[in-house]
Amino acid sequence: MKKPFNEIREIEIFIKEFQKLAKKRFQSLPDDFLTFKDTQLKMFHKQNIDNNGIFRISDLNIDCPIIYKVKKFACKSLKGKGVHSGIRIIYAYYQDEDIIEFIEIYHKSDKINEDRERIIRLFKNT
Repeated sequence: MKKPFNEIREIEIFIKEFQKLAKKRFQSLPDDFLTFKDTQLKMFHKQNIDNNGIFRISDLNIDCPIIYKVKKFACKSLKGKGVHSGIRIIYAYYQDEDIIEFIEIYHKSDKINEDRERIIRLFKNT
């Protein structure tokens, strides 16, 4: 079976944030994240199906890669919430190379917005 993207990777700080959330509060997060990558991410980028859950962050003055924020993420650990779990995921999409790179994951009760300084630091020279 053909992979939907050439590569999907995670930066080190994303892995640490993910592990912390999965260990302490959202035990279903590893399975939920796999489901997200196999469905919503693929539908948005490969099938042009938009469920209004992924938004481009366009005011960073970064043209490449394109930075996205996921606002609809289903988490089984939060029963009854559906895709309104409050989990936010920030990722970069390198369109020409067809690569997804996960940058940040957090719960909106822990912080209001993405770490814009991190994003700019990572991609200001690309």
